[in-house]
Amino acid sequence: MRDRLSGTLRLWFSPQRLREEGTTPDYRFSLANERTFLAWIRTSLALVAGGIAVDQFLTGLRWGARTTVAIVLLAGAALCAVRAVNHWVRCERAMRRGEDLPASRFPVLLATGTAAAAVLVIAVVVLGLAGR
Repeated sequence: MRDRLSGTLRLWFSPQRLREEGTTPDYRFSLANERTFLAWIRTSLALVAGGIAVDQFLTGLRWGARTTVAIVLLAGAALCAVRAVNHWVRCERAMRRGEDLPASRFPVLLATGTAAAAVLVIAVVVLGLAGR
């Protein structure tokens, strides 16, 4: 397990090592993989912006509620960014090896976390926990 994690982290910071595996895939697929990576990074940046916005602009919410929602969004952003790199490496490796692309549960987790943050804000507003 430790060797696998170490190998994965090395690929994150030395993607040229991927060239040692399998054959070079069609560039269109590699570029599509990169566009998917960039979409995940944009999602991560949007979650960062949402977390900051909640903390800075929803001052009508009590500190605890506001901080909880902001932390959920910021944690989602961090996970999304890390997952983007990991997924890019895993897909690139699979394409080079001629394997099926890896399945991912992360989109469901991200959607669930984002929905939970939205429900939390709705609950705070409906239950009247807003106020200074």
